[in-house]
Amino acid sequence: MTSGTQDAAATAGQGGRAEIAALVDHTLLKPEATTADVEALVAEARSLGVLAICVSPSFLPLQGTGDLVVATVCGFPSGKHASEVKAAEAARAVADGAHEVDMVVDVGALREGREDDVRADVAAVRAAVPAPLVLKVILETAALTDEEVVAGCRAAEAAGADYVKTSTGFHPAGGATEHAVALMARTVGGRLGVKASGGIRTAAQATAMVAAGATRLGLSGSRAVLDGLPAGDAASGGVRA
Repeated sequence: MTSGTQDAAATAGQGGRAEIAALVDHTLLKPEATTADVEALVAEARSLGVLAICVSPSFLPLQGTGDLVVATVCGFPSGKHASEVKAAEAARAVADGAHEVDMVVDVGALREGREDDVRADVAAVRAAVPAPLVLKVILETAALTDEEVVAGCRAAEAAGADYVKTSTGFHPAGGATEHAVALMARTVGGRLGVKASGGIRTAAQATAMVAAGATRLGLSGSRAVLDGLPAGDAASGGVRA
C-alpha cells in the first residue's frame, strides 16, 4: 500500500466527519455534466474538506483546485477499449494535470478467466501513469463472482496498481457492497488500497464500507453523506490498513 493510503487509513480510524472526508473522491462523471457543474463540484469539494475530486478527462486541466487531488477516469465506463487506447487516454490525462487515474478493466475478460489479459491491460495503463501518480483499477464487482473479484485483484496487484475499486456507478448490476469491499481487502491484504464506489448515499453506508476495509470512498453526494456524520464521534469501525 502507498504511504498516502496508509496515512488515510490511520486518519479514518480516528472517526468523525473530517476523518471520513479525508477519504472521499468527490465525483462527477455524468455525461451531461457542464463546465459550470464541474466548477461547482470543485468549490463544494473545497468547502467540504474532501481529499479529491474525480471528473471526466474532457474537463482537464482544471483551475482553482487548490490542494485537492485531481482524479479522472479512462476506459470509462465499459472497459471495452483496446489497452493502447486506455493508455493513451491516461497519458493525456496525466499531461493535463491528473494526479490519479481510475481505469476500467475488461469485465468480460475477467468473467472468461483471462486474468493474464487483464493484467496486461492494467500494466499498459500503469506505464502511462508512473509513480508517484496513483492508478486505481475498477473491477465492476457487482457483475462478477467472488472468484472473479479475487482474480481481478490479483491481476491489478501484479500489474502494479495502487488501488482496486468496486464499481463505475453506471453498471445495471449495481455498485459497492460491504461483501465485495471485505473480499477485496482480504485479497490485497493492505498492499493496495480499496476504493468503494457506486450507490453510497448515506453516512451509514459510507461508514459500513470503511468498516469493511475501504480506504477511499467515491461519492457523488458527498455533502449528504458527510452531513450525516458526527463532528467528532467515532465512525462505525475502522479501516484495515
